[in-house]
Amino acid sequence: MIIRSKAPLRLGLAGGGSDVSPYSDLYGGLILNATINLSAYCTIETMEGDTVRVDAYDANAHVDCPLGPVLEGAPDLVRGVYNRVVKDFGPVPGAFHITTSNDAPAGSGLGTSSTMVVCILKCFAEWMNLPMGDYEIARLAYEIERKDLALAGGKQDQYAAAFGGFNFMEFLKNDIVIVNPLKIKGWIVDELESSMVLYYTGRSRSSAAIISEQQKNTSSGNAVAIDAMHRIKQSSIDMKLALLKGDMAEFGRILGQAWEDKKKMAGAITNPVIQEAFDTAIAAGATAGKVSGAGGGGFMMLMVPPTRKTAVVKALGQLPGQVVPFQFTERGAHAWRVYETDKVPELWKR
Repeated sequence: MIIRSKAPLRLGLAGGGSDVSPYSDLYGGLILNATINLSAYCTIETMEGDTVRVDAYDANAHVDCPLGPVLEGAPDLVRGVYNRVVKDFGPVPGAFHITTSNDAPAGSGLGTSSTMVVCILKCFAEWMNLPMGDYEIARLAYEIERKDLALAGGKQDQYAAAFGGFNFMEFLKNDIVIVNPLKIKGWIVDELESSMVLYYTGRSRSSAAIISEQQKNTSSGNAVAIDAMHRIKQSSIDMKLALLKGDMAEFGRILGQAWEDKKKMAGAITNPVIQEAFDTAIAAGATAGKVSGAGGGGFMMLMVPPTRKTAVVKALGQLPGQVVPFQFTERGAHAWRVYETDKVPELWKR
């Protein structure tokens, strides 16, 4: 039997960081995000024996582990999902080969790790016929990553991957999350795609240190950082209204102001590589931008008048990074079963 799953990566448009505890517990968080056509992938193939074969191309890890109640020696994300699934739902049906890969590198700011956890969990849920909806998948993925594996981060990525599309999310105390899907008119989505350039700086980063500083600033009552986060949270409301109306000028203005506020949250959020890319894009015609995710590297979103897009792309092409074409997507994480070729009817092979 072969099971496959796919989960979309996301752009954090506004409110990023307000989903991270303790801020979300104290003040509540608000996030506006949207998934794009870059994805995480997982395949589970059943096999004979008592081994779990892991080919985690996203983690550059290839190992064989003994099948048992606890998986040891596997990469963190595979190990975390397997151990939690077995703990909560019982043993897996038998030996298997799991393969994972991602369209974006770790530390890209697109939620790669959390999306991968959702993707792996979705694959197991399909294989084991687990009755889990989008909220259940996202919540369990969050617990696996943040609590079981103790990996630093917020809550938005798991829910974005599970639900897909444009979403306005509310994060309340006690890990309560409310996802509000937005119905955006087609012409507005087209205009936003036409007005945005996605640029990979070529520099991945670990978000843990940035998030740790952000958490420390909130816990210690740092007034500058907390006030900046309040404004960042408000920007998600303002940007949602601009998006629903198709006001790209206002959308870009809010994006740029949110970036200025975000830089006040932690010292490592920006650096000379990021600033050079901003300066280059602005000189070529871009109007605003921000880094997706915690900051420090990864992908940048740049707002550009569509008639200046070619010039901005050409200018960024002189830098070490890479412009990445993209489209927004509506579909969240999903899984399916495929027939093995030796069992497919002859007619299907033609």
